Amino acid sequence: MGIPLMQQAKVAKYILGKKLSGDKRYPLAMMLEPLFQCNLACAGCGKIDYPKEILQKRMSVEDALRAVDECDAPVVSIPGGEPLIHKELPQIVEGIIARKKFVYLCTNAILLPKHIDEYKPSPYFTWSIHLDGLEKRHDESVCMEGVFEKAIAAIKLARSRNYRVTINCTLFTGEKPDEIADFFDYAMTLGIEGITVSPGYSYQHAPRQDVFLGRAQSKRLFRDVFRLGKKRKSNWVFNQSSMFLDFIAGNQTYQCTPWSNPTYNIFGWQKPCYLLVDEGYAPTYKALIEETPWDKYGVGVNPKCDNCMAHCGFEGTAVNDTFANPLKAAKVALFGPRTEGPLAPDLPVKYVNRGDAGAVHIPVSSIQRPGAASGG
Repeated sequence: MGIPLMQQAKVAKYILGKKLSGDKRYPLAMMLEPLFQCNLACAGCGKIDYPKEILQKRMSVEDALRAVDECDAPVVSIPGGEPLIHKELPQIVEGIIARKKFVYLCTNAILLPKHIDEYKPSPYFTWSIHLDGLEKRHDESVCMEGVFEKAIAAIKLARSRNYRVTINCTLFTGEKPDEIADFFDYAMTLGIEGITVSPGYSYQHAPRQDVFLGRAQSKRLFRDVFRLGKKRKSNWVFNQSSMFLDFIAGNQTYQCTPWSNPTYNIFGWQKPCYLLVDEGYAPTYKALIEETPWDKYGVGVNPKCDNCMAHCGFEGTAVNDTFANPLKAAKVALFGPRTEGPLAPDLPVKYVNRGDAGAVHIPVSSIQRPGAASGG
């Protein structure tokens, strides 16, 4: 089990409370970006394409904790940029833990040995180490040699200090199923809690656009990987719901629920999600939920969303499906995602492309969003 029972129980209690209260849109995990600056320039990253004066900005401890209180999600993920560059991050993390929320600090781990003593092991705190594969593949992904070795050393250091540790892995085009399976096998030897895996989202501002998987490519790739895992009888543990894994293997037709993973950064609350960076910002979490035109986003609804299968968009949908269909979810958890047979159909396209004029949206009241905020 990739997520400890205490965390599962607290999150399940939170979700049940939201459903019983009739909330239609509620967060599962908040994405808190305290800065955009990074010590790497990865080929598939769209988060560092800002001028110097923006990259030098830092979120204050007060703003960060106020946003956490506004949102009140049970889980707070801290990505970046590279969060460990932020000098006041230990105080931010400490404040979130004091609120009994689960913190996942996402880092490339280069600076982890330098800063590890600024944090304390806790059931509410997890190092989420970025690894996109074995040494050659990961170093190619982050565009720097030697980063894989540093990340592995950091994982071993954190585990020796009794920290919770997970790996977050993004897969791009050109991946070979057997190499991914080898990486997952290796990851299981490191003593980590689990792997968070997702196909890369094609950030509009990423330095390279040829690295991203299409939707059909993603489904075939994950089927091939999971098939290898079954053949090898590998005991891979993922820090995700079984239904999300079934979704990326092409067995579920899901619409995203972007409000289930709201993002707060130095500009404010990002509309509509962590991945779309040019859609504007809301001044408060309440304004984000109430004023974002949610019906203008999603697979088949907006061309920017069509290739997205990222966990920050679809994990909420998968969790909601788990609550709605526990027997189906239990079967997938027990036997793993199906790797043979037809793929689940894609959602219908609800817009018309008109060349340079862009996409013209057709109103669609019929689109269902079975995600975390649907009320279930």
